[in-house]
Amino acid sequence: MNTTRPVALITGSTSGIGAAIARRLARDGYAVVLHSRSSAQAGQALAEELGCAAYVQADLADDAQRVRLIREAIAVWGRLDVLVNNAGISRVIAHDDLAAATPAVWTELHEVNVIAPFRLVTEAQAALREAAARGKPGCVINVSSHAGVRPKGASIPYAATKAALNHVTRLLALSLAPEIRVNAVAPGLVDTPLTADWTGAQQLWKERSPMRRAATPDDIAQAVAMLVASDYLTGEILLSDGGLNLT
Repeated sequence: MNTTRPVALITGSTSGIGAAIARRLARDGYAVVLHSRSSAQAGQALAEELGCAAYVQADLADDAQRVRLIREAIAVWGRLDVLVNNAGISRVIAHDDLAAATPAVWTELHEVNVIAPFRLVTEAQAALREAAARGKPGCVINVSSHAGVRPKGASIPYAATKAALNHVTRLLALSLAPEIRVNAVAPGLVDTPLTADWTGAQQLWKERSPMRRAATPDDIAQAVAMLVASDYLTGEILLSDGGLNLT
């Protein structure tokens, strides 16, 4: 297939925040490559819905599949202008239950939440540099979490991986400039089916955040789109928690 549109790959994009980002970038004129680990049917359906879109399945815990994902994503239209590292995993473990945060948990989360985004950028960097040659810097957006900024989150290992991802974002912004910009969006609570029964968090955001609500997936997609649209911002961690961090 050929397209004159810029191309964006969004990992973890068959539902929730990732699907909202894919829909937003498609509306903004991007050809979109969707991805998930297992929900291929949903990915194919969303690709049909969006029109100028394709779907690639890959397990980001496996480095060979990371490499294949980038190669197949580039092969669809012969270019890649934007990489959104949205895919991630979490484990809910009470912060004071240190024994439950086993080495296996630490390794599993670090592999997907930190190493995978870094490796995807590594494999995509040549294509993203070619985007700069067309007149607009290549762009990487990492979807992090307010848990990487504040001592919060589903578990200590999860929060630590997001803090690491934030620092990787800054390091890559320095290393890859000016041809490639690298930023992150760090959401707080986002209303999705996964968080529907998080009553304590829902109440916290309603009572203490200045915006008096959790984010919607579209709120986060808007933040991502803003960073994608910029030709100048790089190395930023955009905390998107409705101002809860101020309280």
